[in-house]
Amino acid sequence: MAECLQKLLAIRGAKPLCAVVDHLRSWIGSILHELDIPAIGFFTSGACSAAMEHAMWKAGSADLGEIGNESRLLPGLPDHMAVTGSDLKRRPFGHSGRRHPSPPPQPIGPPPPSPESELPKPHMGRRRKGPPAPGDQPHWFQEMDGFAQYLYNTCHELEAPFIEYLNEAFGKPVRAVGPLLPDKYWKSTRMGSTFRDQEVRVKRETNVKEEEVIEWLDCKPAGSVLYVSFGSEVGPTIEEYSELAEALEASNRPFIWTIQLGSGPFGSKFNSDENPEQGFYPHGLQERVGKKRGLIIHGWAPQLLILSHPSTAAFLSHCGWNSTVEAIGCGIPILAWPIRGDQYHNAKLVVKHWAAGEFVTDDFSKSVNKNDIARGIEDIMGQEEVKKNARAISVKLENGFPVTSTDALNAFRDSILRAANS
Repeated sequence: MAECLQKLLAIRGAKPLCAVVDHLRSWIGSILHELDIPAIGFFTSGACSAAMEHAMWKAGSADLGEIGNESRLLPGLPDHMAVTGSDLKRRPFGHSGRRHPSPPPQPIGPPPPSPESELPKPHMGRRRKGPPAPGDQPHWFQEMDGFAQYLYNTCHELEAPFIEYLNEAFGKPVRAVGPLLPDKYWKSTRMGSTFRDQEVRVKRETNVKEEEVIEWLDCKPAGSVLYVSFGSEVGPTIEEYSELAEALEASNRPFIWTIQLGSGPFGSKFNSDENPEQGFYPHGLQERVGKKRGLIIHGWAPQLLILSHPSTAAFLSHCGWNSTVEAIGCGIPILAWPIRGDQYHNAKLVVKHWAAGEFVTDDFSKSVNKNDIARGIEDIMGQEEVKKNARAISVKLENGFPVTSTDALNAFRDSILRAANS
């Protein structure tokens, strides 16, 4: 890798002023250091998850393990983000809800070098161990020590106290430069219009066209539809999917349920059992509820279109960062069902800091059942205060890309230019 970078620099002529590195590939920083190129750490997630992981590590796993039914304040963070016994109840890392076990963790360091390789020694063969357990040191903290600055895919309007915490913790500039969403998304927020995903996102395999989704939503009363999606990387277990299907059927509420490919062994996305690797299929659900009440999408779904449509009332989500920001930017409250990693902290951000959602259960170490889901659906669809809070947060983003993030990007640029000219 170092040799490749050196060759690239030789072709370029001028040395880059800096290099922005994904924090999941932090080993590149040591290579850049050898080449005398300032490295900038970039987090694609929000600031809350990093701040919570760091603060819980400082609190200590031994102390956190003794919380029980009490709570533990985290110095530097808001009181409502105190750690509770429920926060520590998580399913083991490795669960993905897929037919096969989760793939092996990807290496943080480069592939094992050949004998003549000159790759830096400290990170050779190092592999991720997954998200830290509550109270353990975040794996990214020490590895990112060599970065000059840190960029986060968030904004002060959403996460001010967590950005401030990280500034203190890192002792280096932490700049909120997001949320990094398509420009047309920000234009739609300014105009208050429904967003068309097909204009900015690559078309993926699906059983429903975007026009069909619009037509279906247009026929529903304002604020009546529950949108359900767990993203493309993780999801519930097969048993939990079955419980979810039963809860949606019993709710008597209109819903859109997006089921990603590979979400289970029972059938394919095209109403067929010919390819059981394609994903979970809720046999008979569509027929029982009818297409007027339930729209089941197998594969890709136009999520921003659904979230920005006035008929959508709430979002049952795993709380991945992008999904969380997209929902809150549209003023949609979230029924939080985190599966792993930063999703637990994102869920707490939604429920406790923004007060714009509810947890589907208070014990995520156990399987989520039909009663949990049914209760959660009624809570999220009926709580006007939560809906009001979600709308209030979206107002902060209705004028387009946040001014604070533009200022942060300008400050980042200026700092790099100053360093280059010093």
